[in-house]
Amino acid sequence: MFLSATMARNPRLVEAAAGLHRDRRVPPDTYLIDLDAVAANAAVLATVAAAHGVRLWPVFKQVGRNPHVIATVAEQLPDAAAIDLRDAEAIRGAGAGLGNVGHLVQLPLNAVDRVLAWRPRYVTVFGVEQARAVSDAAARLGITQPLLARVVDGTDHLYPGQEGGVPLADIEKVAAEIGDLDAVSLDGVTSFPCLLYDEPAKAIAPTPNLRTLLTATSRLAAAGAPVGVISAPSATAAASIPLLAAHGVTHGEPGHALTATTPLHADDLDQPEVPAMVYVSEIAHILPDGRPAIFGGGFYARGRPEAALVFPSAGGPFTLPVEPAPPENIDYYRLLGAPPAGASVRVGDTVVLAFRTQIFVTRSAVGALRGVGSGKPRLLGLSDPYGRPW
Repeated sequence: MFLSATMARNPRLVEAAAGLHRDRRVPPDTYLIDLDAVAANAAVLATVAAAHGVRLWPVFKQVGRNPHVIATVAEQLPDAAAIDLRDAEAIRGAGAGLGNVGHLVQLPLNAVDRVLAWRPRYVTVFGVEQARAVSDAAARLGITQPLLARVVDGTDHLYPGQEGGVPLADIEKVAAEIGDLDAVSLDGVTSFPCLLYDEPAKAIAPTPNLRTLLTATSRLAAAGAPVGVISAPSATAAASIPLLAAHGVTHGEPGHALTATTPLHADDLDQPEVPAMVYVSEIAHILPDGRPAIFGGGFYARGRPEAALVFPSAGGPFTLPVEPAPPENIDYYRLLGAPPAGASVRVGDTVVLAFRTQIFVTRSAVGALRGVGSGKPRLLGLSDPYGRPW
C-alpha cells in the first residue's frame, strides 16, 4: 500500500532495510523506522497545529510503542495519548508526558491509583462508575483529576470491539452526577473516529462522531456546565488539522501521520509528512509453482499489502505482487506472485514491504534507525511490539 510512496519519497530507507537484513543485523519480520523522518514529520505537525490553535497528543501503538520513536516525537509533542494501560506505561517509560489516558480502553480499576500518580492531564471515562473510581483515587492522592467523557450517539461510526461511552441523550445527567464527585472535574468530550479518509473524494472528512461531540458541547454549555476540551482523534495529519480547527476542536491525536502511513499519504505524494516505516522479511521457501513464501508475523489484517520489493542474490531488485490472505488465519508466511521470466529468487533473499499496520498486535521486532538520509544508517536497537528490548 505504501511501497511506491516510500520508494519515491524515502528510497534510502528501503535501501537501509535491505542492507541491514542482508548483513544479518535484523531478522525477518522486522519493522524499521526512520527516526529522522519521524522527527521531521512531528515538527511539521507541531507547526501546523500551533498555527491553528490545536493541541496534539501523539499515539504510538501503531509503531509498537517504540521508546526511540516516543522520545523523538516528544521533543516536538511532549504529551501523548495512551490507548490503554500498557501504552501509558510505555509512554511514561520513554520519558513523555500523558495527555489523555483511557480513551479506547478504560483504565482497569486496580490500576487507577497508579496511573493517576503519573499525573495525566486527562482521563477519559465511559460513564459515572468510571468517573467515581477516578475520583476516589484522586482523593486518596489529594488531587483533582480532569476528565473527558467519551460521548456516543446512535448514528455514530464505531468499530466492533470499541463500543461504549456516555449516550448523547444522557450527557447533561452524567455531567451533573460527575459534578457531584469530590475529586474530578468534567473538562471535555471525546469520541473515535471523528475523521476518516474518503477514498473516492481523496480527502479527510468528518464522521457523525464529530457532530455528536459538537452537539454535546453545546448542550453542556446550555445546561450551565461548559467544557473547554473537544478531542477529536483519527486521521489527524497536517492536512486535517485545519479542518479540526474550523470545527472548534481543541485536540487531535496523530498516529499514522508520524510515519506518513495514512491512506491519504498513499494517494497523495505531495503531503508534507514523509514515509518513515518499512517491513523487512525474507524468502523462507518456494512453492513448486514458483511462488515465494516469505516469513510473516507482522501482517496486520487491515494492512492491504499490495507489492513487495525483492532483492535477489544476483541482479537488481524487482517487485512482486503480494497475494491476499484471509485475516482469520495466522500469518506464518505470506505468498508472493511467481517471478517474471528471467528473474529468479532464492531462499534467504531479502524482501521489503510497506503497508498500514498496528505493530502492537503483531509478533514483529521493531528497529529504530538514525542517519538514513545520509546513506549511513545506524540501528539503535530492536524492541518487541510492546516497546521492550528485543
